Amino acid sequence: MVEPSSVVVTGGNRGVGRVVAAEAVRRGHRVTIVARRPDAGAVAAREVGADLLVGDLSSVRTVRELAGALAAAGSGPCVLVHNAALWPDRREVNEDGFEQAFFTNHLAPFLLNRLLEERLRRVVQVSAALYAAGRVDPDRTPAGRDFHPVRTYADTKLANLLMVPLFAERWKDTGVTIDAVHPGVLRTDLTTRGGPLGLLMRAVKPALKPVGRAAPPVVDLVDSAGTGRYFHVAREKPLKARARDGALARRLWDDAESVLATV
Repeated sequence: MVEPSSVVVTGGNRGVGRVVAAEAVRRGHRVTIVARRPDAGAVAAREVGADLLVGDLSSVRTVRELAGALAAAGSGPCVLVHNAALWPDRREVNEDGFEQAFFTNHLAPFLLNRLLEERLRRVVQVSAALYAAGRVDPDRTPAGRDFHPVRTYADTKLANLLMVPLFAERWKDTGVTIDAVHPGVLRTDLTTRGGPLGLLMRAVKPALKPVGRAAPPVVDLVDSAGTGRYFHVAREKPLKARARDGALARRLWDDAESVLATV
């Protein structure tokens, strides 16, 4: 294993984030979990042997506050594991006018990467194979004007993956690297929802992989050398064509940079 790192895991109090934090601790890394709820975060941090930083990824204001807290708490270059994500069943708009899942799943990781890039060594983006079903309309998707209870999640994951090659290029001479990984179709809280889709998810949930299976492929990338790659569990795979749309990626990057200007 490489020299132990300072690893920050967003959404680290439950589900994939919690098992990733626990595995990173087991491998000797110094781990900080970021959680929105202080009570649940404190319990998780104590049980996995990590530190806790209470933080919120719901708006520009709260991401700015989190970036400041991470910068103040950090003692050196760190690995940032973007795990926090929403799969909403109805459209909600945050205080900045963005559809909430688009902001939390896509813009919040982008802003953290840019705000903290001088303190980063590596970024691992927890992704989803559903990105292949995504379609991003830069004029409609950010505000949720094309919201759909299934596809919006895929849209946000596609938007997020479109940024990976651009970050890899931006950081190529800095020593900072970035990779993304789909850790498998898992039994997590994201599959707990109402309506017909909820009934379907409850029916198939016993067949899904236990959440603990997510930890190795994510934490393996904490220790990995490489950049700009996408992994389906443990295997590197080329991104689908829609995630290699350079013009769309550049438009989303420029739009995110305009949000950064308000931070």
